[in-house]
Amino acid sequence: MTVRITAGQFHAADGVEDWRCLYHVVSAYFRTGSLAKGIAFVDEVGGLVGGAEQQYVNIDLRHVGVTVSLMSRDVALARRISAAARELGIPADPTAVQLINVTLDALVGAEVLPFWRALLGYRQIGDDYLADPARRGPGFGVQPMDARRPQRNRMHLDVAVPHDQAEARIAAALAAGGQLVSDTHAPKWWVLADAEGNEACVATWVGR
Repeated sequence: MTVRITAGQFHAADGVEDWRCLYHVVSAYFRTGSLAKGIAFVDEVGGLVGGAEQQYVNIDLRHVGVTVSLMSRDVALARRISAAARELGIPADPTAVQLINVTLDALVGAEVLPFWRALLGYRQIGDDYLADPARRGPGFGVQPMDARRPQRNRMHLDVAVPHDQAEARIAAALAAGGQLVSDTHAPKWWVLADAEGNEACVATWVGR
């Protein structure tokens, strides 16, 4: 594993233009256009990832594209993967990268988290977060609140997007009938809501 660096340091490095930091993950999406080309690309990536690095790499193969996510901000590995994509003539599309977490507002998180851990079959990380051990489903977090808020949804989505795509994503949501609830913490996150007041957050790595 490489030396731990910040998201800002990762994005300041040369040769990682295909990649975007989303919370603790670094992801890139490559538009292969076919399953066969995607398989060929994944095979190339497999040859680039050493034994010790494999535990930090997730690959999602679909018929139109491949998402590669690194659980460490490994600049050298990101460069090697991008180079392999270029060799195969596969373009990257940073606008297609995102990471979704489900967040529950709770008065006493410690009392509800065990239920969700058992229900989802997830593993616990820290005091307020659950993760899918197979890395398939979204993360699940508990956010403290001071008092019951029956008038507001208690569960919301946190959608982490590339920092350079946040404004476009927010604009699209507002154009689709949404409303901006708060930008107090922007660009770390914005709180949006649908026409009935159900909330969601758009988040970036900036300010974390």
